[in-house]
Amino acid sequence: MADKNIDKKVEGKKEKKDSKGKVGFFSKTAKFFRECKGELKKITWPTPKATTKNFLVVIAVIAIMGVFIFALDRGLYALLNLVMETAAT
Repeated sequence: MADKNIDKKVEGKKEKKDSKGKVGFFSKTAKFFRECKGELKKITWPTPKATTKNFLVVIAVIAIMGVFIFALDRGLYALLNLVMETAAT
């Protein structure tokens, strides 16, 4: 219901034209911000509980990927060390 009212308000405002019939910069800018405000009102924001849950999931994935990359780096370094020692003898 509120979405229709916002759309009507945005559509109802006419852009001002100068003497040559062109739309001015400031009226375009004002229209842009009115439309942005209308779009922001349509957003369904997550609850604090959902935000906390998503935050913890992101932190866990980052930690797991960090450990994986660390282990991969150490393994490849050890393999390179083994090859370099073999080549030196």
